[in-house]
Amino acid sequence: MAFALSSPLPFLLSDPLFALFSFVHNMAESFAFNIADRLLGKATSLVVEQVCLARVVYSELENLKATLSTVRAVLLDAEEQQVNNHQLTDWLGKLKDCFYDAEDVLDEFEYGSLLRVVASEGGIKRKVRHFFSSSNPLAFRFKMGNKMKEIREKLDKVAADADKFNLKKMGVNVPVPVLNRKRENYSFVRASDVIGRDDDKENIIQLLMQSSDEENVSVLPLVGIGGLGKTTLAKLVYNDGRVVAHFEKRMWVCVSDEFDVKRLIKEIIASATEEKCDDLPMDVLQRRLRNELDDRKFLLILDDVWSKNRDKWLELKALLDGGAKESKIIVTTRDKLVASVMGTCPMYELKGLSDEECLSLFIKCAFKDGRDKQYPRLVGIGKDIIKKCKGLPLAVRTLGGLLYLKAEEKDWLRVRDSEIWKLEQKEDDVLPALKLSYDELPFYLKQYYRFNNFALIEMWMGQGLIRPSEQNEEMEDIGNRYINELLKKSFFQDVEEGISGIFYNFKMHDLVHDLALLVAQPECSMLNFDSENISTKVRHVSILETDETKEEETISRFFGKLNNVRTILFRDSDVGSKCESFVITCLLRFKYMRVLDLQDLSFEELPNSICNLKHLRYLDLSNNQSIKRLSNSICKLHHLQTLNLMGCDSLEELPRDIGKMMSLKHLFVTTQQMAFPHIEREVGRRCFNSLRILFIVECLNLESLMEGMRSFTTLRTLMIVECPRLSSLPKHLPALENLIIIDCESLDLGNRNGETECSIQVFGSLRSLLISWLPKLEILPRWLFQVPTSNNLLYLSIENCENFRALSEEEESLSLTSLDTLVTRGCSQLLALPEGMGHLTALRQLQIEHCRNLAALPEEMRRLTALTQLKIEGCPELAERCKPRTGEDWNKIAHVQDIYLDGQKIQVT
Repeated sequence: MAFALSSPLPFLLSDPLFALFSFVHNMAESFAFNIADRLLGKATSLVVEQVCLARVVYSELENLKATLSTVRAVLLDAEEQQVNNHQLTDWLGKLKDCFYDAEDVLDEFEYGSLLRVVASEGGIKRKVRHFFSSSNPLAFRFKMGNKMKEIREKLDKVAADADKFNLKKMGVNVPVPVLNRKRENYSFVRASDVIGRDDDKENIIQLLMQSSDEENVSVLPLVGIGGLGKTTLAKLVYNDGRVVAHFEKRMWVCVSDEFDVKRLIKEIIASATEEKCDDLPMDVLQRRLRNELDDRKFLLILDDVWSKNRDKWLELKALLDGGAKESKIIVTTRDKLVASVMGTCPMYELKGLSDEECLSLFIKCAFKDGRDKQYPRLVGIGKDIIKKCKGLPLAVRTLGGLLYLKAEEKDWLRVRDSEIWKLEQKEDDVLPALKLSYDELPFYLKQYYRFNNFALIEMWMGQGLIRPSEQNEEMEDIGNRYINELLKKSFFQDVEEGISGIFYNFKMHDLVHDLALLVAQPECSMLNFDSENISTKVRHVSILETDETKEEETISRFFGKLNNVRTILFRDSDVGSKCESFVITCLLRFKYMRVLDLQDLSFEELPNSICNLKHLRYLDLSNNQSIKRLSNSICKLHHLQTLNLMGCDSLEELPRDIGKMMSLKHLFVTTQQMAFPHIEREVGRRCFNSLRILFIVECLNLESLMEGMRSFTTLRTLMIVECPRLSSLPKHLPALENLIIIDCESLDLGNRNGETECSIQVFGSLRSLLISWLPKLEILPRWLFQVPTSNNLLYLSIENCENFRALSEEEESLSLTSLDTLVTRGCSQLLALPEGMGHLTALRQLQIEHCRNLAALPEEMRRLTALTQLKIEGCPELAERCKPRTGEDWNKIAHVQDIYLDGQKIQVT
């Protein structure tokens, strides 16, 4: 989910998807269990059985269910045994192929059922009969019966081989693809979280303080294998007070494997000035860089460098050499050859942690504070485990997280005694430790460097990887639980919250990413049109380097090597005139696709043949600047759950029958139309009841929303951005939990005359409200302070509303008894917070930023005993009044645990 907005939004996404599919699909054994579970659910559902009225089909379905149940019972044992049994791994792969084929057939029946529902009130029963009959109902039943029988017999044959492996109830070598390691990180680290690097930190700081008679700018390479903590150590040094005081300028840039000099110059300037310079030509950039650094003593961290290209390095270094004497550059890299190319000082080679340090880190990760003393036997087993980690902090931390809160000795012994440690390893190989941690995840999580929670969950949904819960939880909530569990296990890290906590980014360590490549084979492949030796097992493809000069014959031959593809991601928008032919070929050849990502491509019209992709769950057409029309045939994609049309600036209108897409859960829209389609038919109203998330972005002509939004009874998140003519909000959204409105200059939420004021029942479930850049907003709407909304609202943020003067009239705002977080930012007319704020007893976080006329805090701030964080920035008079001990308002806030004034945390001794 990526889109272009002129106003910066913190949840914009870089491309995560191939790393995703590495974890998503490819531990054959565990995913086999997952898909078997899913197939049983499909096969036993009333939806499927009601469609399968023919006796022959019903009989084969029952036989298929029986075989699935038998095989499923031994799959978890197969998972454990396959580590050192290649035949078993091969068997699991064949089994999974059978499962895929069975799922495709069952999906056809499900599609038919959805079509019947859509048609039942739409007067198109003849078309439905045609779908099921292919001109003859008996012929269709016979055909589907034969298909089911063929799949069942194939599955029976593979399943019979399970006896060879004595399983208990409870291959082709494919080259490892070369994958871009581009990642992002930042310079902050909490020193208390780092163990065992004090000596290294002191050594490097001493080296930084040394002067050199030979050159102004010295380069110190910091070298070590992946997972050793090079970046963490560099962060410790970068943030040390002595270093901050010694250097006039400090800059942090993550390089990764693409040493693009222009990009690096931009990022160095941005780090030095906190200003972007994306559109400047190279000559202006180099002048600006030299102006920033010349004759200034600076420290530059170039983190995660892979390139050995000396010419590119010398090109960049020439622009840095004007720094003042004693300027330093630290380069972190895994490769000693990189160090020799770039370094002017002897490399600092980072070693592993000692056993004692590893044990301290392991205990910190595996036990709650002090609990290790209650489990001396577990600590003893932990000592054996950390010896296998070779002093690598990442491996120690990952396995510690794996065993966190597990008090059963058998769990610890299983990790210590796992067969995976016996596999042949390369020198300094940490992958066994990480793969062991991966293997210990619940099977429903074995399906996954930077991610966005929305995009990741949409992909999981598209591939059927989110297991429905017995409590009827929403898919999005289950997906977020999966992400949280992976975060706890250290597979993901560095969470960065975006808007109101709804959106957030997180990262995958590059070494864990290497593990993802290991488990991805052979199903996931990054290919270009010259790729040879493509495995027949490939089902998920990312197509790179789509060279416009390639002949049609080459392209056709490439696609001819692929079969049964379920995922296609185009990852190069520069495909020129051949773009549309690529798309048409994909639509015609790969009819079982579940995920199709065409973001950033450029074609004027989506082919009518899109309707043939009956299995499609995820379609991304975002940032297509040329597309003008969507064929109405797209509305026949009754399985489609996610449709992304953001950034399609030329799109004239949404298709008229969009309401018939009855499975649609997430819809992202940019369009030129003045009003969205009026959903007249009752079927359309009912179909849109599946919608959970709706983003309306940069619809510059939009004046009113869908009349049918009255029926969106399950919509949970609504975001409206840059719709300058929109004057009113939709009504009657009883399930809406998150409302985000940004830069809609005609929208007046606070009209108290009743013309645009919504009724009390409109947003009764609202938990999070963000309002930004609404020039007409002077006061919050009355409905916000009335039951039930006032009892549910947890997060309220008002940002950059230049005429906003008060939360409410009188004391209405005091009814927000559940409010957890209040943010006011850039509201220059806001003069005071409510005097009765003490009634907001649940408030934990208060942020006041750039409200320059807000001069004092109310007396009742003292009563906010739940308040744990207060941030004040860009409010000079208020900040002065809140200074420790001397400020007039200090006694009102002295009880607050964390206080930040203009970015600095207040330390009170």
